[in-house]
Amino acid sequence: MPSLELDDIQGTVLRRRPDDYQGAYLLYRIDDPAAAKRSLREVLPKITSAADWELPRPFTLNVAFTYRGLARLGVPQESLASFSEEFRAGMAARKEVLGDLGANDPSSWNPPLGGPDVHIGVMIIARSPAELREPVETAGRLAGVSLVYRLDVGVPVTGREHFGFRDGISSPHLLGSTCEPLPGQDSVQPGEFLFGYPDESGAPPKGPVPDALGRNGCYLAFRQMHADVAAFRRFLRDTARSPEDEELIAAKIVGRWRSGAPLALTPDHDDPELGADPMRNNDFHYQDDPQGLRVPRGAHIRRANPRDGLADTVVETRIHRVLRRGAAYGPVLPDGVLEDDGAERGIIFVFLGASLSRQFEFVQQVWLNDGDFAGLGAERDPLVGDNGGTGSHTIPARPVRRRLTGLPRFVTVRGGEYCFLPGLAALEWLTALPDPAGAPAATPHSPNPEDDR
Repeated sequence: MPSLELDDIQGTVLRRRPDDYQGAYLLYRIDDPAAAKRSLREVLPKITSAADWELPRPFTLNVAFTYRGLARLGVPQESLASFSEEFRAGMAARKEVLGDLGANDPSSWNPPLGGPDVHIGVMIIARSPAELREPVETAGRLAGVSLVYRLDVGVPVTGREHFGFRDGISSPHLLGSTCEPLPGQDSVQPGEFLFGYPDESGAPPKGPVPDALGRNGCYLAFRQMHADVAAFRRFLRDTARSPEDEELIAAKIVGRWRSGAPLALTPDHDDPELGADPMRNNDFHYQDDPQGLRVPRGAHIRRANPRDGLADTVVETRIHRVLRRGAAYGPVLPDGVLEDDGAERGIIFVFLGASLSRQFEFVQQVWLNDGDFAGLGAERDPLVGDNGGTGSHTIPARPVRRRLTGLPRFVTVRGGEYCFLPGLAALEWLTALPDPAGAPAATPHSPNPEDDR
């Protein structure tokens, strides 16, 4: 069993946020690298490690950096070159791989996302709005930087994400993380998600150098994703035969009923008690459902985590696991409303891992935006895929399968960034770097992110 250095690992890697939460995602541009490093040094005691996450803390605070941010702080060229190609390029430049085309194209992203002005990311989660005030004020005291983005998040009044589903049920368990895995939760080597530890191959993954910078760090992919709840409701109404059928279709799209109860365990009706039970709601497999009669092979959760459903193929699912964090933002669309009210609502998706290409980008490109791996041809993820009115989703059934057509785009990418989340010792190393000679001033954001690459 690997021994993890919990006091050096930023807490969000190993610990999940509470079910009841308020939070803020803050992005900064570095204007004065020397002043920024001095003020970051003062914030270090406030950053939450995995060791003190479970204490009765009123808030958690974690800090990450983009490639441009690390360069602005004076990270040596040799170290910058040791980061992965996709991290150095940035998320917007990877749009072809990620399928960020059409309405999802970076040219339509909310500024400054995808542009040159995002250098530091601060993630804060608290138990209440009152307890959020202190860490936001702490982050606001950072010197030498300008706040270029803020998005407040919080649990919706329904306790579920905006499409109405209970969220955050399934997640891999890191060996050595002290907590016990829940039934159905697969355990993976920590090196799949953290530098400095063995991954599933038995060797540590190649990370940034020197070790003082890379150890206990990981990559972080941040995406703001707008949810078109009205379009989802209209599609269900126009497709279903009855209100009960609406719920069944919604479950067949996601792979779970709205309560969180998995179709794999209760394929014919919802079971809220099962959905709320962490000892049962994730304890299932797909190998005994090869045709997808219970959980369609193209359902969202089966795509994002095929479990043992690909056991007879050459794909090793354990090396493509995604450690997901995130939160909801925006007001809830009232029940029964079928027309969009113009409000911005959705989720902040945060991926954490040791490989952006093998984990985040692979899942996005192969499992979510394609169907060949599951024998579904050009079908995409019915919930988060880039469908745009032409998508389809096959629901196997006896005697006749059901095929949903004309799937609209339910989720639109508003922007995103690739970041590096260092260990706490690496944060100290970063703040002690000498200032780069003749550090250029930060440039203003261009309206078109493509102009900045």
